[in-house]
Amino acid sequence: MRKRMIGMAALAASAVLLAGCGGGGNGGGGTGGDVDFDAEPTGSLTAWGFENADDVGQSRVDYANEQLSDVDVELDATAFDAQKFTTRIASGDVPDVVQMDRRYVTQYAAQDLIIPLDACFEAHDVTPDDYWYPFVVDDIRYDDEVWAVPQFYQPPAIILNKRVMDEAGVTTEEIDTSNPEALLGAIGKMYQESGGVPSRLGFDPVSTGQGALWILGMGGQLIDDKGAPTLDDPSNIAGIDLLKQINDAQGGYASVKSFTDSFDTFGENNQFVADQVGAQVNAQWYPNVLSPYVDQIQIEAVPFKDSEGNPFSVAGGTAFVIPVGAENPTAACAWMINLTGEDAWNAAGEARAATREEDGGINTGLFTGSPGPDQSIREQYVVESGNAGFDQTIATYYDVLDYGQSFGSSPAGQDIQNELNNAITAAMLGDKTPEEALADAQAAAMRAYENATAG
Repeated sequence: MRKRMIGMAALAASAVLLAGCGGGGNGGGGTGGDVDFDAEPTGSLTAWGFENADDVGQSRVDYANEQLSDVDVELDATAFDAQKFTTRIASGDVPDVVQMDRRYVTQYAAQDLIIPLDACFEAHDVTPDDYWYPFVVDDIRYDDEVWAVPQFYQPPAIILNKRVMDEAGVTTEEIDTSNPEALLGAIGKMYQESGGVPSRLGFDPVSTGQGALWILGMGGQLIDDKGAPTLDDPSNIAGIDLLKQINDAQGGYASVKSFTDSFDTFGENNQFVADQVGAQVNAQWYPNVLSPYVDQIQIEAVPFKDSEGNPFSVAGGTAFVIPVGAENPTAACAWMINLTGEDAWNAAGEARAATREEDGGINTGLFTGSPGPDQSIREQYVVESGNAGFDQTIATYYDVLDYGQSFGSSPAGQDIQNELNNAITAAMLGDKTPEEALADAQAAAMRAYENATAG
């Protein structure tokens, strides 16, 4: 998630910075099997990784704290750091709850650095696949156990710049990732350059930032059912080939990347205000960025489609874990469940609605990772803005929620993502063939997987 996003639905932080380790309570020092999650939560609880203070997060923290009146919660507002996490565990400086990207969770599960939470869920009558979207839970399921409490699922879709499209005579139907011929034709109509340098992209595919979306959407596979990387699977070639065609039609990857790096993405001269793109892949949070400029843009949206023409999405987000050695896992479990329950999200929806009323912005909804809260917040707080195109964009993101797919759960999840991006970059630049790039990425990712699962 991006730190500078306006109105991003990220979990808020307290201003309190944690200096010490987890502090007391029942069930201390647990590894999962020896924790009494049914016990009454008491004592002190420390949590780390709670950056990005906002109305959505603070309202949920307040709600969870109210439910656990006998628990003294201290939040460390600094960002999660993977190296620091392992160092803290090795030194015994262990918080009770840690927030991290879901791609890290299985890595730490395989290394026995966090505890499984099935008993936690059972104690609180939570069935994960009913509580959250199943593909969100799949991100954190490993060895037949669930290892984290997930939050957020902000699906990608394609935002259309109708002003550019109309000027070029491009129809909405032509922006179809399942129909490369039509898509490349539309790109050619909209693309502009000056002296060989792009001045307008027909379509920004966000090649590395959304690389897994393209690979999986075109029928590829990144991880097998045991969590091992499969980057050299022949099915992954199709996504890279399509990305290369899109980039080559617009001056090549190096030129496209240099141009997109210059975008005022979060500012008043962003790529939709400045007509620098005809269409762009964006996660659900980006309409929040565009909402202050609604009178200066003309947008709609369409789903990303897989190779068979079906709407397609991937489920990224964050999660909460309990490290091995946590002093108060019982309270940690109860706090995490309260923090991500429907009542907490409804409090967040109310807080966000109040903020939008105060600042005059458009309420684009909250995409929580849980279907119940998503729907109830939409019904209560997402109203017509007066701009039909913007409203259609919001609706499109809601429409694609049910089409999610997990990135896959692997002890080398972050390494797989990094190596995939390296492979895409090498193939886009022509430094390697797609087959060579993926073979090299697979070798590196497999080394990481073997290291993570050794012993």
